[in-house]
Amino acid sequence: MADTKPKTYQLLLPLLFLLTIITIGLVIGPYFYGLKPVPLEIIFLLAAAFSAAEFMILGYKWTDIQKAIVKKIAKGFPIILIFFSIGILIGSWVISGTIPMLVYYGIKIINPEYMYVIAFFVPIIFSLLTGTSWGSVATIGVVIIGIASITGVDLGITAGAIIGGAFFGDKMSPLSDTTNLASAATGVNLYDHIQSMMYTTIPSAILAAIIFFCLSFAYPPLNEVNSVANYEETLASIESLFNFNILLIIPPIIVLCGSIIRKPTVPVMLLSAFSACVLSLLFQNYSIEDLIQTLLKGYHVNMAEWTTTVPKNIYVLFNRGGLYALNEAIFFTIMVFIFIGILDMVKAMPTLVNIVFKGIKKKWMLIVSSLIATAFTNAFTSNQNATSFIIGDAFKSAYDKLNISRKVLSRSIEDYGTMIETLIPWTASTLFVVGTLGVSYADYWHWQLLSIINIFIAPILAIAGIGCFYKTNKT
Repeated sequence: MADTKPKTYQLLLPLLFLLTIITIGLVIGPYFYGLKPVPLEIIFLLAAAFSAAEFMILGYKWTDIQKAIVKKIAKGFPIILIFFSIGILIGSWVISGTIPMLVYYGIKIINPEYMYVIAFFVPIIFSLLTGTSWGSVATIGVVIIGIASITGVDLGITAGAIIGGAFFGDKMSPLSDTTNLASAATGVNLYDHIQSMMYTTIPSAILAAIIFFCLSFAYPPLNEVNSVANYEETLASIESLFNFNILLIIPPIIVLCGSIIRKPTVPVMLLSAFSACVLSLLFQNYSIEDLIQTLLKGYHVNMAEWTTTVPKNIYVLFNRGGLYALNEAIFFTIMVFIFIGILDMVKAMPTLVNIVFKGIKKKWMLIVSSLIATAFTNAFTSNQNATSFIIGDAFKSAYDKLNISRKVLSRSIEDYGTMIETLIPWTASTLFVVGTLGVSYADYWHWQLLSIINIFIAPILAIAGIGCFYKTNKT
């Protein structure tokens, strides 16, 4: 290790370099010069190379940098395992007929004119019960986006509604890992933390639901897509590809029950996938070779050799899943962890947060500062778990000194941490939802209304002093 700690400006250089190449590669180049956006993998690889070179010049050994990278990747490896598991889960649920059956009956039951509101509320219920936004998106979210693609509603709005609903339920559920971490990192009782979050999250959810309802009239289903002929053709094609059976609901029940009783995510998903594989062999006409290929590279409609003509929307709907489904997200996640691991070696983020925000004296300014620091930290660590503890440690004593309940701090950590993850294009959550729903970041981010509204409500309440519990020191 180097003999002296890096100075503040030296800690800032990697972040400034990252911000510069993001601005050039993703904003200036594409929007002003018509160039293709620079892949985020390359951006973070360059930032990691710059950071490693800088710290080696400052006296750090490559072996120490490499150890820091490996340590960070090791800590983040569970996310990669989840990515692999989600790909296998989706592929197995398709070839078993589980997703096709849910889509089939969903098309028959759900009124597409109110799809956006439905897409918002159904994931809320699922996430509240299970405490997992990712699980909600990967299961019921995939079904809803499939129904949306058939009925011709706007997929960007639908995806924004699904994501918002899933993260609302996750944030408000006592079963959620991020909710428990935020309360633990600040020393706040779990249910006090949830009660505090209601002040910002519930108004945001109500406004988002109203807007989604209004959007049903502004962006109705496309007539040509939702015509009776196309509707019947789609249902007939699904019936020709898969055999339906009540037992096909077993895979999602396994995920639901496993989440409720707090079993580990990856084993639950793999158990659900295994049950789907068994159901595929029992009830579907696909061979074991088709099943293996589905688990590896995803299901493909062409596996159904007994069919001749299948509508294009069926290919878009069901050609998905497999071990390689989220490979881009996995490779990018590794690049992010490499960059963050180098910064963690010198404790860059907590040091900068403490330096920048230590002089705050007014109560509302401290709350707003903790919001900004949370967003900044989450954006540059791509890890809400790390963010919770970095911000919790940096701001707890300041909240105590200004006589502000820590449950406002725990709420702030989620308001500008958990809630904005899918608005930042390089976070693991964004990569996950894009890869799982098949809707691009550019198409959905401005329809992620819950988080966008929450961004404004949180500081407004802080400035107004509403729900800030100034009269008590109690957590």
